[in-house]
Amino acid sequence: MDRPLFSDRVTVNGTVTPLALLTDGRLWWSEGIQRCLSVEKEVLGFVSSGSYIKLKTLVEARDGCCTTGEAGRLVRNDVVFKPSSEENLRLWCLKLHEFIDSLGRPKKLLVFVNPFGGKKCAVKIFAEQVKPLFDDAQIQLTIQETKHQLHAKEVARSLDISKHDGIVCISGDGILVEVVNGLLQREDWDTAIKTPLGIVPAGTGNGMAKSLLDSVGDPCAIANAVLAIIRGHKRQLDVATITQGETRFFSILMLAWGLIADIDIESEKYRWMGSARLDFYAVCRLFNLRLYNGSVSFVPAPGFESYGESTSYPGKSTIRGNSSDPSEGEHVNLQTLCYQGPEIDLENMNWRVINGPFISVWVHNVPWGAEDTMAAPDAKFSDGYLDLIITMNCPKLHLLSMMSELNKGGHVKSPYVTYLKVKAFSLEPGTRTKDLEKEGIIDSDGEVLARGRGTYKCEQKALMAYDKLQITVDKGLATLFTPM
Repeated sequence: MDRPLFSDRVTVNGTVTPLALLTDGRLWWSEGIQRCLSVEKEVLGFVSSGSYIKLKTLVEARDGCCTTGEAGRLVRNDVVFKPSSEENLRLWCLKLHEFIDSLGRPKKLLVFVNPFGGKKCAVKIFAEQVKPLFDDAQIQLTIQETKHQLHAKEVARSLDISKHDGIVCISGDGILVEVVNGLLQREDWDTAIKTPLGIVPAGTGNGMAKSLLDSVGDPCAIANAVLAIIRGHKRQLDVATITQGETRFFSILMLAWGLIADIDIESEKYRWMGSARLDFYAVCRLFNLRLYNGSVSFVPAPGFESYGESTSYPGKSTIRGNSSDPSEGEHVNLQTLCYQGPEIDLENMNWRVINGPFISVWVHNVPWGAEDTMAAPDAKFSDGYLDLIITMNCPKLHLLSMMSELNKGGHVKSPYVTYLKVKAFSLEPGTRTKDLEKEGIIDSDGEVLARGRGTYKCEQKALMAYDKLQITVDKGLATLFTPM
């Protein structure tokens, strides 16, 4: 056992017991049985009141602590003890403060709360479940409710980064994506993008939160997500740059074209069905399956060079998309100041090509696209590659079976699926095979990037045109708060 930093005989629930704070940050005492708390993992903070100290803790539920047996579920279980003297009370407070401060936890956070996402319950989630935990950890919060689409992007582009130790999004993935895009459109983008970003699941998909928490076996739960932010551990995250002409969009989750994009976007007409709309519309699309003409070109990661046919660099699109973003004109004018994407010699790389028709093309940066969709089981947060999942020539019944495997990633084992890692990617989308007058939808991070002819709400402007676009990836560009 590590040597004690401080020890005392204290009173806990009427029982006098030795209590020791060890050098590794564990607290040991006895209440008939040996008890142990990890300050780093389980103690949010503490308060001193009169002659007592209350440790604010968040611990994994065990038998008798909760009504469910869900692994990794966290519950409040505060510990109150009375030091043996007033001097020892002062020393306990000093030692606990010193140890918690040594952990490098954030002290000031900017928190975006999206009242419109998912079930529109983010404000309630923040007030009832998130803020009390941050308060216990004595973290100062600056709260910003988002008022409209792209509001978080506007704030992130202009805020004083030096006033915050991190930015937290109480939302689905959309607000986090806006923040990343805002930070990369700053003149000081190289400093701003290093700001740690946290995500608390309060939206529809919650793919990033699920990916982070699942990576350590934790449930995608609010308390687990908040504790990860409080503890202050960080990991790098790849950022993909989607380019079409002079227009750029920075993606951290995924890009979809074909079946997956159609289900994600077109099912919005059935929002009254709640989350069941996705399953319902997936069945509709399967029975009226669309195939899309087009081609995908890519630079394979080592070990994936045999996929596709050898080709030359497909070149950049010269089209400037019609933007629905009111800041886009300013963004273009600031191109020489903001982030341009990774510096890669694309022309001299080993390009391969796969030609359609396609059922679906999916490019993923993290394993989970939503809490119930493990799109890319081999995806890593910062390996410098994107995971490409292509579905072609698949019978409808087999496709239905594949869709049922999405919640555990089994779809990638299908013989009709090509699953590989790529360093760069180019998509040239085409028309539907059975209706050459109609095209498709390109979806990135849950938002419509481009709408082709004859698609759902095709009259609405999108950031890009339904034409060739290019994706490159910058290894570990952004930083996330992570559970471990």
